[in-house]
Amino acid sequence: MVDDSELALLTDLYQLTMTQAYWKEAYDQRATFSLFFRKLPPQRRFMLACGQQHAAALVNELRFGEAALTKLAETGLFETGFLDWLRDWRFEGDIHTLPEGTPVFPNEPLLEVDAPIAHAQLLESLLMNLVQLETVLASKAVRLVIAAQGHPVVDFGMRRMHGIDAAVRGVRAYRNAGLAGTSNVLGGLRHGLAINGTMAHSYVLAHDDEYEAFRLFARHYPNTTLLVDTHDTLEGVRKVVELMREEPDIRVQAIRLDSGDLGDLAKQARQLLDSAGHSEVRIIASSGLDEDAINALLEDGAPIDAFGVGTQMGVSADAPVIDLSYKLVAYAGEPRVKHSTGKTNLPCAKQVYRRYAEDGGYLGDVIALRDEALADSAERGEPLLRPLVVAGKLDADEMARADSAKERVAQALKQLPADALALDDGESGYSVRLSPELERLRSES
Repeated sequence: MVDDSELALLTDLYQLTMTQAYWKEAYDQRATFSLFFRKLPPQRRFMLACGQQHAAALVNELRFGEAALTKLAETGLFETGFLDWLRDWRFEGDIHTLPEGTPVFPNEPLLEVDAPIAHAQLLESLLMNLVQLETVLASKAVRLVIAAQGHPVVDFGMRRMHGIDAAVRGVRAYRNAGLAGTSNVLGGLRHGLAINGTMAHSYVLAHDDEYEAFRLFARHYPNTTLLVDTHDTLEGVRKVVELMREEPDIRVQAIRLDSGDLGDLAKQARQLLDSAGHSEVRIIASSGLDEDAINALLEDGAPIDAFGVGTQMGVSADAPVIDLSYKLVAYAGEPRVKHSTGKTNLPCAKQVYRRYAEDGGYLGDVIALRDEALADSAERGEPLLRPLVVAGKLDADEMARADSAKERVAQALKQLPADALALDDGESGYSVRLSPELERLRSES
């Protein structure tokens, strides 16, 4: 993982070369940069904004230490005066963010940075990296929560995730999305998500007899989960039943199915357990699951109580990237718009208003100028972007809202329209429109 003392160097070279150019040209007026995406991945009807508050808080800790400055000097690209400027650099601007766990749609800022242009420019690569990962993983995880229809989903994906940092930070995204637990010990302990897991096939194979492996493990860990598919799944279930009959003091909390036709095996396993008087023993399923597989299993009536999901969620296999952009939208009080084909942006500092029906359901959003007064009551709603960093200082009370992300997501799933919650490809039909003044500025800029 990147050491904190090196974090300021986690940037693209052109951020530093542009910053030096701003320094040399005395370009120091205030700028606004907006972090957003232009379109949803084909498999998504909304994204779950995640990581932006923690990313913004991290900005306050960025420093160019002596070791970092020495390495930059060795490149031969940077003047001594600029390196001295970096040595003293501290972020002095403002950052407005959506609260963690907010459903977000195309062109809506996840955050906006207002600062002297060199200060804002330095943050681009780091902010994009941090927010991209957690938003992608949270958006995948929440689809699994939707598919599971109230059944617990547990993260099993660490071993195939793209690096250590992704595996640890991903757990925070999973927690926010509503997962019940993780097998990742460091991630779970660091981010407050229950750690789950018991045995692998290797434990059974290390013993000469599967029954004996079950007996020993259940004695080591009362109320454990036993993995029953190392050899013959249903025979494994029968051995669990036999074990609880021969040794009544042994308690097994669940069995796990990890191969084969999970739906059919779950039905047969449930019958074997119930016939033996063990309706309390739950069935957990894993093995290459994603939201479509979970949905199909439950639609077919598979008596599965919980799901372990690994690779498909850990790398967000069907939509591993969201095309985030961090664009200059205002400088020295003037709008700035990029006109490249297919890559335009909305000018100026903005606010997103979420409108609600009488029953609390989401009606749609309005993207407006941050200081625009919306005269039409039908367009007014809850302002979503909130100041988290002001004049370089972190608002601790606002930062505390990140801790409520899991509850915020659970509530949002009750408020989003049904079309937005659908798992199949297609448009959600969710309304996002521009305010009159923003529409005018966009057309004139």
